[in-house]
Amino acid sequence: MEITPTPSTPPQPANRPETQAQNGEAVLSSDFETFLKMLTTQMESQDPLNPMDSAEFATQLATFSSVEQQVMTNDLLTGLNDQIGALGMAQLSGWIGMEARAEMPVAYDGTPVPLTLQTSNLADSAHLVIRDSNDTVVQRLDVPARGGTFAWTGRDAEGRALPDGDYSATVESVSQGDVIESHPVQVHATITEARQDSGQTRLVMSGGQTVLADEIIALREPSE
Repeated sequence: MEITPTPSTPPQPANRPETQAQNGEAVLSSDFETFLKMLTTQMESQDPLNPMDSAEFATQLATFSSVEQQVMTNDLLTGLNDQIGALGMAQLSGWIGMEARAEMPVAYDGTPVPLTLQTSNLADSAHLVIRDSNDTVVQRLDVPARGGTFAWTGRDAEGRALPDGDYSATVESVSQGDVIESHPVQVHATITEARQDSGQTRLVMSGGQTVLADEIIALREPSE
């Protein structure tokens, strides 16, 4: 049975990669230390006969407290993010060995590759278009207009196999002789590894393809 996976890690906030978070923390800590030195110097240099106004001093202390709290909050959020990432990886360990379905390159090694085809409801015919790594069309096949599952053998009409390698595949929906829609093919492949990459979780497939965890459309037990 095929299931649609629930994302195991919360979406990463936009424009907040790990390096930016670290840089922001360094700047904030530097500003905090600078503020502390300036306040200490100001207190040491004040005129004993004309000390700093108490209201102004209270305002600066409040500012000092606010900056300190901001530094502590930033440290807390960084640690929390690390814990969430570790939890997500632990949950994804259960995906290893499962067969995933996603839009990704077709890794061909001479054996049939299971695909899922999406077509338009208005199509009266459909074509599977295969391109090599140079984006050259190497095969065009008639496929069911209704789409669904399809095993691509990688062989031409004479039974000759294409060279092993990565291919891209799309389905063209045709109505009355005209192409009305084109959809990427969804490929089925076994997950062999889950890893963190720049704050994102990537899954490595048996054919070497890599996809983001949240790009997985469905999971199922490996077919025999």
